[in-house]
Formats: sequence, C-alpha cells, structure tokens
Amino acid sequence: MENTVRQLNAIYDEVNKVIVGKEAVVAKVLMAILADGHVLLDDVPGVGKTTLAVAFSKALGLKYTRIQFTPDVLPSDIVGFSMYQQQTGTFVYMPGAVTDANIVLADEINRTSSRTQSALLEAMEERQVTVDGTIHPLRTPFLVIATQNQVGTAGTQLLPQAQLDRFLMRLTIGYPDFESEKNMLRDRHTANPLDSVKQVTTEAEILRLQKMTTEVLMKESILTYITQLTTKTRDHELIQLGVSPRGALAVCRMAKACALVSGRDYVLPEDVQVIFSDVCAHRILLTQKAKSERTNEREVLNKLMKTVPVPTAPK
Repeated sequence: MENTVRQLNAIYDEVNKVIVGKEAVVAKVLMAILADGHVLLDDVPGVGKTTLAVAFSKALGLKYTRIQFTPDVLPSDIVGFSMYQQQTGTFVYMPGAVTDANIVLADEINRTSSRTQSALLEAMEERQVTVDGTIHPLRTPFLVIATQNQVGTAGTQLLPQAQLDRFLMRLTIGYPDFESEKNMLRDRHTANPLDSVKQVTTEAEILRLQKMTTEVLMKESILTYITQLTTKTRDHELIQLGVSPRGALAVCRMAKACALVSGRDYVLPEDVQVIFSDVCAHRILLTQKAKSERTNEREVLNKLMKTVPVPTAPK
C-alpha cells in the first residue's frame, strides 16, 4: 500500500504543477480514473478544463486526443467509418477520434447533435465501437473528460438525463483564489507549465491500480449507508427524480477510489461523504418547489446526508 500511495501522490503532484489551487478537483479526477469512469466538467470557459486533461495524459503516460464539438461533427468522426478501396474492391476501416486514445477530451459536448453525442456515449459505455457490423475495441484504460460551458448555451443540445447518468461524476473547477491566480500569472510569463509535467506511470500500472480499487473492502455497514442515502433521494420532497441503481453503484466505485487515494484498503463513511454530491448531483431532478426556493442539487444532497445516520467506521 505504501508504494501505491507514493505512486498516486506522484501523479497528483505532477498535475498540480499546472492546475493551480484546485487540489480537490485534481484528486477527484484521479479517483474517477481509478474507478474506471468518465468525468463531466461543467464550467465557464478558460478555467483549465483542457489543461487538466492534457496534464493527466502526460503524467499517466496515456495517449490523448481532443474533439472540439460543433454542430457539423458527425458520428463517423467519433467512431470511424468504412472506406471503399477501389484497388482491392474491399472496405477498409478508417479509425475515428476515440479509436486509438486513452483519454478523450470531448470539448463542449452540448454543442453537437444528439446523434453525435449518442455515438460518443455508446463508446463510453461499451468501450468499443461498431462500424458496419464489425466491433473495434477501444484502448484500455479509456477515459472521457467531457466539458459543458455554462454561458452561451443558446442553440445547444443539452445531454438528456439518461446520458448524463453515464458520467461517473460531474465537477466544476471554478475560478482560482487570488494568490493562486497571481502565482499562475507569474509562472506562465516565460514557460508553459505543461512542458514540466513528467510521466510517472504507465498504462499497465493504471490498469493495476484500477484492479486494486475494485478490491478495496466495503463492509456491510457502508453498503447499508450508501443504500439509505440513494433510496432517500427517491422520496425526498425537493427531488422529482432520485438516484438510480446505476448511480448507487457509481457511489460505491468512487468511495473505493477515495479510500485508495487516502491510503486505505477499506472504505470509511467519510469516503462516501466526500464524493456523494459529485457522483449524484447530475443524476437527480429537482421539483419546482426546490427551484422556487433557489436551491441546487448539491445543496439538497448535502442537507440530505445530514439526515441519514452515519455508521461506525469499520476497522
């Protein structure tokens, strides 16, 4: 476990070279990678969403690609297509953007058509693409970091609830604090911090860490706690649509990853509390009453957590 913690800290430190003052966000993206899930970054432009994805790809030694979504991006741009070769009289598969990448940055996913969104989300769920009846497996590990901007949304295609549910967690980076932003301005006068990010692990090591995450112990009391939290979202007066069973499984996966990042091979209630709103906020729909009270999903979930008894920490 000591070597694992050292390795995870090395990844964390490399990414923090370029994402200034956002240690919690970096840690949670690292947890999502360990939990083998995808991340939705819902934020304003210019706060480092692309930089975050590139920094992780360099530190992890993974192959990275970026898709800038616009209304004219087609599903075939994502999954690939078959091209007829006149010389041989056969069709040859031409790879798409996701075919040969470990980390895919899906930039402004809400600015493309629903068909193109569905093509990407199918690849996320199945970890493969099917073109003309032929299955093409994707690389492992495979992570999509999708972004949505909170401004300029006129004419965009928001992800429906069923597709949002495919993302393991939704995060907001937000603006840096005063000192962090000043330090960033000073450091980037003469150099690009991304140039200083070093590879500290490999594809094989990431797969090993993902397997370790699945083996983290989750006792019966923690399973009961998670079930109580998720079922309570389904009869809450401010929640119209509660967390699905898939969402409950996502909480389990992320809680295990949180425990591993914290240097433990067992889950504590605090691990569940740290990640619960990040995993569940995009999986619920609030009632009109909640909207009229000007509350948001995270606030509702944080208040809900206070109403559920916390189990005794397992040893």
